[in-house]
Amino acid sequence: MQSGSNPLHRAAIVGLGITETGKVYGPSAADFAAEAARLAVADAGLTLADVDGLLVSSGVSGGVDIRLARQLGLRDLGLLSQISQAGSTACAQVQIAALAIAAGLATTVVCVHADAPLKPAQRSGDAYRRGAGPVATGFGGLALVAGPRNPNSGYALAARRHMTTYGTTSEQLGAIAVSQRQWATMNPRARFRDPITIEDHQASRMVADPLHLLDCCMVSNGGVAVVVTSVERARELAQPPVYVWGAAQAHPGDRMQRDSQWGLVSGAAISGPKAMAMAGVTPADIDVREIYDCYTYTTLVTLEDYGFCPKGEGGPLAESGALGPGGSLPTNTGGGQLSSFYLWGMTPLSEAVIQVRGQGGERQVPRHDVAIVSGNGGILDYHSTLILGREPR
Repeated sequence: MQSGSNPLHRAAIVGLGITETGKVYGPSAADFAAEAARLAVADAGLTLADVDGLLVSSGVSGGVDIRLARQLGLRDLGLLSQISQAGSTACAQVQIAALAIAAGLATTVVCVHADAPLKPAQRSGDAYRRGAGPVATGFGGLALVAGPRNPNSGYALAARRHMTTYGTTSEQLGAIAVSQRQWATMNPRARFRDPITIEDHQASRMVADPLHLLDCCMVSNGGVAVVVTSVERARELAQPPVYVWGAAQAHPGDRMQRDSQWGLVSGAAISGPKAMAMAGVTPADIDVREIYDCYTYTTLVTLEDYGFCPKGEGGPLAESGALGPGGSLPTNTGGGQLSSFYLWGMTPLSEAVIQVRGQGGERQVPRHDVAIVSGNGGILDYHSTLILGREPR
């Protein structure tokens, strides 16, 4: 593909806004979204009057929808939509924004996600506890009666299948938690910054066998937004542009039927190679990996499916130290959702923007020309990938 022939190559991320995250009480999800949008626009050196596109996403608490445009005082928008692809939403938002800009539907698009599930005097786990819903049928009904009833148990089943098939161990999953915590110790925004060891991981309570507490992401309140505009305009703005090189989505729909590859191969195996082909790169060309890490297992299976190691060798890769500071494959350099904050796909996307810009401070990766970002949703139901670069494609 010739440079410039793909419409995605005409867009760049020029603004990033991150609110305070974690156990932050008081603001609603919509308040967090509005603050993140304002921060992102200001970061780009723009004003809200420059914005003519808005793509919003809400977490489990709801409360963020297209009415955010009115809350921000935006007028005469050429693009306005609410997008819902669970953890794969953020990468999809950037993909849609880039296509809209190439098509002339908008010039400056804010993509924002916010959530506020945490409440005072309430356990974090209660934020994702589901109430009674409609009667499920087919495989959905079977899962309710005899199978995984929530993400913890669903991902535990996937991790166990990977372990049984490839010999992956709990200690190898723990190595991912340890390496990401090493990155988090250098991130002022990270919620958890105390170093941990494999022994700490093994001693943490079991959430859903084989997943320990330190295998699981946290729950956070807060908001993150990015601003996407054209390559030509990006050169004139306040921040170093982060150029869109490639993007793809893949939504397997395995439903855990017999003979499926569920738990062994994810949508990353399709989405990743497609995005890299669009960008004209291979795994060897990627400098920074920002992988959706709702669980340590998700990081492992995504790295395999993206081609950073052969299938089944994600455990030894993590154990080698390659993913942590000083390693050959720096991964989740802000601490990820395990140690920094959990705002769905905006967590890895925001860190990729920081790294490609060269603004990571103590945790900055020396080589940061190309980054890959993943988004994962449901229980391996949805996947999205972005390839971002420091120079135009």
